[in-house]
Amino acid sequence: MGDWGFLSGLLDKVQSHSTVIGKIWMSVLFLFRIMVLGAGAENVWGDEQSGFVCNTQQPGCENVCYDWIFPISHIRFWVLQIIFVSTPTLVYLGHAVHIIHKENKMREQLLSPGGPRVLKQPKYTDDKGKVKIKGNLLGSYLTQLVFKIIIESGFIVGQYYLYGFIMVPMFPCSKKPCPFTVECYMSRPTEKTIFIIFMLVVACVSLFLNFLEVFYLICSRVRCGSRPRSHKITSAENPASLSSPKWPTMEDSLKQNQINMELEGSPSIGGSLDGAKEEKRLLSGH
Repeated sequence: MGDWGFLSGLLDKVQSHSTVIGKIWMSVLFLFRIMVLGAGAENVWGDEQSGFVCNTQQPGCENVCYDWIFPISHIRFWVLQIIFVSTPTLVYLGHAVHIIHKENKMREQLLSPGGPRVLKQPKYTDDKGKVKIKGNLLGSYLTQLVFKIIIESGFIVGQYYLYGFIMVPMFPCSKKPCPFTVECYMSRPTEKTIFIIFMLVVACVSLFLNFLEVFYLICSRVRCGSRPRSHKITSAENPASLSSPKWPTMEDSLKQNQINMELEGSPSIGGSLDGAKEEKRLLSGH
């Protein structure tokens, strides 16, 4: 079946860049799919073709019937399923590693004495290297989840149409070069049925975790977006947020002009106490 060490090492790196549900999905993939498939599946299906017997002596009939009943081995089918389901996660890992490397270089430039003063601040990582799933990284994460849901669902439906989920002991076969409809028998059908149902349940659990993670990320995003934003700080470092002066409107200008004209028409304005009282009256009236 091959060595899973390389794929397991890559997927292990994704855990530090995933949500809690993503880490649970990764644990299910390691424990109940890769390890079970490597430890027990080959022993169950080791005699798959050698234990397949048909009640005929016609040369080639047994091989043709086996190829018709099992177009692809269950072991190889599940190996392909794990590889295809893991591929979107590995693509997201490549994106996350690229962002981490880019922001580490940005942080080094900020800390260097001769570095540029005006530079973008790291957005997706903190000083400890922890990734924050937001922005473009959130879009990449949701995209890989959608692809995993599609691929997982496709393999479940494909397995149903290829084999079904129950292994029957006897298969009738009438393919050429069989001279008539022969009966073919497989070894340990009950054990293989139990193994198929187990792998199906694990695939459905993984599919459910993918749906749950999508809803979790969307709800978290909506909840964060609905929080009231903090007030802008007015400082010299943030001149765009400084309060701009209030310019007089057209109505204020007309009122001021009217007051000035009335003051100019008053005979003793500014020259006596009566003028001061008149000015006060006009101002208070407007």
